Amino acid sequence: MRYMEKSLPIVKVDNLKFGYVKNGILALKGISLEINQGDFIAILGQNGSGKSTLVRHFNGLLQPTGGSVMVKGMDTRTTPVSKLAASVGYVFQNPDHQIFCASVWEEITFGPKNLKLPKDVIEANAKEALKIMELEGKENRHPHSLSRGERQRLAIATVLAIKPDVIILDEPTGGQDKARTEKLMKLLQELNAKGHTIIVITHDIELAAEYAQRIVVIFDGGLLLDGDPHAVFLEKEKLRQTFLTVPDIFAFTHTIGIKVPALSPAQFVEDFRKLKMA
Repeated sequence: MRYMEKSLPIVKVDNLKFGYVKNGILALKGISLEINQGDFIAILGQNGSGKSTLVRHFNGLLQPTGGSVMVKGMDTRTTPVSKLAASVGYVFQNPDHQIFCASVWEEITFGPKNLKLPKDVIEANAKEALKIMELEGKENRHPHSLSRGERQRLAIATVLAIKPDVIILDEPTGGQDKARTEKLMKLLQELNAKGHTIIVITHDIELAAEYAQRIVVIFDGGLLLDGDPHAVFLEKEKLRQTFLTVPDIFAFTHTIGIKVPALSPAQFVEDFRKLKMA
């Protein structure tokens, strides 16, 4: 089920342009980007920069005005959305935009049923997703009777039940407290370790620094920065355009001359411990 053609990126974006017909605004202005299997990417940028517009091309929700998007070698312009959904799962920022069934169980099993997975696989995947997202015992509840945080976890569970190669989450920590946010991000790390490509759209640069292996910064419909967190955070002038500031711990450790600035407080403590032991 995993995409094993190492010679090809799992998602290839070539000179992607997208314009909204109603107002004539060009939201994406020629973005080229390759995403490989096993990447853990955080996409950063201001509101309206084009982050969500970009990733909605990965599963066919939007079609290019110009350029192309290939997913596992499939052209998204000619591949049915239902087929792309088996490979790319998308969790919206607002869970209510993708929840529509009469019960939690129906919601979680809808995707796998639509993909015509075997009945035993559907049940096993749904139960696993319920457990992971701590929704066991709520199978018969109406989704809109759940709290905002629970609905967010339900939306994530609907994607986990499909087990796609690429999992995209748009501001996934909304409505979650610190403990649940950490648990969710650890889960994404585990899924990434199993071979899933993880793409997180977030405004939380501290969270991006701690968990992402690669950061993509979108600015005014274009690709401003793309690289590992250390390289991106050293581009202070470019980041200033986006009104993004580097994590405090990174700025501090860089200022005091640490060769590899820390991306999180936990990393700083670990690096300091190793230094004392050396």
